[in-house]
Amino acid sequence: MVLGATAAIVLSDLDGWWPLDLRDRPGALTPWRLRLLAADEKSCLATLRRSGIAPLTVSQRPLVNGCGYTDGVAPAAFALALDKPPVMRCALAATYAAWERHVVQPAAKRRLGSEVREISHFGAYSCRDIRGRPGRRSQHATANAIDISGFTLANGRQLTLSRDWKDDGAEGRFLREIRDGACGLFVGVLSPDWNAAHADHFHLDMGRFGVCR
Repeated sequence: MVLGATAAIVLSDLDGWWPLDLRDRPGALTPWRLRLLAADEKSCLATLRRSGIAPLTVSQRPLVNGCGYTDGVAPAAFALALDKPPVMRCALAATYAAWERHVVQPAAKRRLGSEVREISHFGAYSCRDIRGRPGRRSQHATANAIDISGFTLANGRQLTLSRDWKDDGAEGRFLREIRDGACGLFVGVLSPDWNAAHADHFHLDMGRFGVCR
């Protein structure tokens, strides 16, 4: 999806009378609103603050050779249950927060009987091409994707994509449910079902092309 000045104006207008709060249960228009956040950094930061997430802005990296970001944030790990705070584009951070709160946590309580305390990841920003496609930049090159590798529950139980994805029990059902839930919020979702390169993580992005595998 390409968002220009018109989209930014629309978002600014909506933010005045229909503010997005990521603590609210997602509705039919939530995915659209999350995508619009990419066009308006000010509204995106306001959304994070409104939702109880203190967005720590970071030194920006103007785009050079397809790598960099101009609206990067690094929310405190405790705010997003991450094991370490990665630099993400603001809209990606907002979408991740909605996924964690409304997909991951409810599924963990229902399937596993405990909240998720910490989510492990392989990082977000990385100046690189898509694996196996030289010359085509990954969404990671603009901090527009994050790779999720595992989960630690409040009761100490640990799950990893590499070990538990194909599990027939509660662990596997939990992982597959939150993959499916991610598809309703993120633009791009790749799981171990996609290919061997994703055998140990979920790739979640806010790119232009919708995919759910």
